[in-house]
Amino acid sequence: MKISTKGRYGMRMMLSLALHYEKGVLPLKAIAKEQNISEKYLEQIINPLTKAGLVQSFRGAQGGYALMKAPNEITVGQVLRLLEGSLSPVDCVDHISCPNSGQCACLSVWEELKNAIDTVVDRYTLADLVEEYRTKNCVFD
Repeated sequence: MKISTKGRYGMRMMLSLALHYEKGVLPLKAIAKEQNISEKYLEQIINPLTKAGLVQSFRGAQGGYALMKAPNEITVGQVLRLLEGSLSPVDCVDHISCPNSGQCACLSVWEELKNAIDTVVDRYTLADLVEEYRTKNCVFD
C-alpha cells in the first residue's frame, strides 16, 4: 500500500488546521504557503474533508477553513480513508467475492496486514501530529 500525494498533502493540510485550531479560521492560501503546496491542489483536497464534516468552510474576506472537531477527535485513519479510500493492501480483503478466497493461502496475510495498518492509523490523532510537529520544530505554546 502506498499513500498518494492526495493523502500526504491532505494530512499536511489537516496538520495546519490542527496547529491553528484555537486561533480561528485559516485561509487556504495560508495553508498552501505554510505547507509549500499548490493552493489549486488544496482546493481539490478540501472538498471531501468538508463534506465529511471534518472541516468547515467560512466565506468572506476573513474566511477560510477550520476543523469541526478537536484535533484529538480526528484520527489519521479517518483522514486517509476519506482521501484514499480503503487502506487494504489488496481488493479481496474488502470484497471477499474472489472465487479463490476459500483456498487462498495469502488471504490471512493480507487481512493481518490490513488490520495492522488500521491499528496504526487509527491510533494517531491530529493532536498527536501537532505534538510531534512542535517537538521537532521546538515550538512551545
